Amino acid sequence: MTRRDYGTVRRLPSGRWQARYATPAGSRQTAPTTFLTRAAAAAFLATVQTDQDRGGWLDPAASTLTFGEYATAWLTGRADLRPRTAELYQGLLNRHLVPQLGTVPLTRLSTTAVRQWYAGRLQDGIGRSTVAKAYRLLKCILNTAVVDELLTRNPCVIRGAGAERTPERVPPTLVEAHALAEAIEPRWRMLVLLATWSGLRWGELVALRRASIDTEHGRVAVTDQLVETAQGRELGPPKTDAGRRTVHLPPHLMPDICTHLDRWVGPEPDAWLFCGPLGAPLARRNFTVHWTRARAEAGLPQVRFHDLRHLSATLAATTGASTRELMTRMGHSSPRAALIYQHATADRDKAVARAMSELVPPGSGRVTGPTRRRRRNEASTDQLTLDDA
Repeated sequence: MTRRDYGTVRRLPSGRWQARYATPAGSRQTAPTTFLTRAAAAAFLATVQTDQDRGGWLDPAASTLTFGEYATAWLTGRADLRPRTAELYQGLLNRHLVPQLGTVPLTRLSTTAVRQWYAGRLQDGIGRSTVAKAYRLLKCILNTAVVDELLTRNPCVIRGAGAERTPERVPPTLVEAHALAEAIEPRWRMLVLLATWSGLRWGELVALRRASIDTEHGRVAVTDQLVETAQGRELGPPKTDAGRRTVHLPPHLMPDICTHLDRWVGPEPDAWLFCGPLGAPLARRNFTVHWTRARAEAGLPQVRFHDLRHLSATLAATTGASTRELMTRMGHSSPRAALIYQHATADRDKAVARAMSELVPPGSGRVTGPTRRRRRNEASTDQLTLDDA
């Protein structure tokens, strides 16, 4: 065996030469082929060293590793993902990535190949929002492949491909929300009202217990959320750290909440606030039947349950709540998320205009239209008189 400044070469019993070197990660790697001469083996090591110094070296194993194999291993290794997120990623892989790109060797996923895949998904009639999600997942997986030194660069460079441009939904009015609350079965009336006035997410609402409601101080503590996946339901922490919060409720809602507690909730502190007749927590699929019936009766088939959260944030913004206050109330971790729910309405814009007029100091000479024209005419007369003089 001969040691060099970089790597080693040795002569095998067959008479050929073998080259070994260290990867950037520190492991030992053997050249994928043997060499006829020692000089050829040394030349190979020099090439590897140059590629590593320039950041262009790739693990030879990547040449046989397919995208499907790597993506499957990537998802298996993401133990940090929440159940619903892992389920979403698996669905995107199964429907929009592996069938089209699964057999492609990882090192052959070029920018052209990604662009053709992206265009093909859109041409097949897949919604832009779904394609954007799949593109972001693809980019995330390939970013990890770059870190793993299986790729030198990420080929996902299509500008704007990961952006979702969903049309903005107009939330229902307060009158419409209360119409839905009156139309639904009495057991679920408070669920609709609490969603409207607290802005809690579905998973946060169905995870509430009797102990979550502080009737004395008129507030609700959000400490958990109930996540539904294909495997079942799982009780866990809120969506983000900001989701763990205390939300104060409008005083007018408290009598209805007390009535709900007395009529529908067990006396135990951990009794579910919204549960079925047997005491089990409410499942979305079971509630959908009642929600669909209530929407039809109220003549509001287009309203989604999540729109009530949207309405709640809009109502809070209309009272003059700041972005930071909205973030705290709605459990948002970024201003961008809070701003989604801030809508400028015509009535609010009129109120803003009226408030601007109140800023004019008294006696500042506010002039109406006709008076302004009269003064302008008087000024013209004065100017003529001055010119004549």
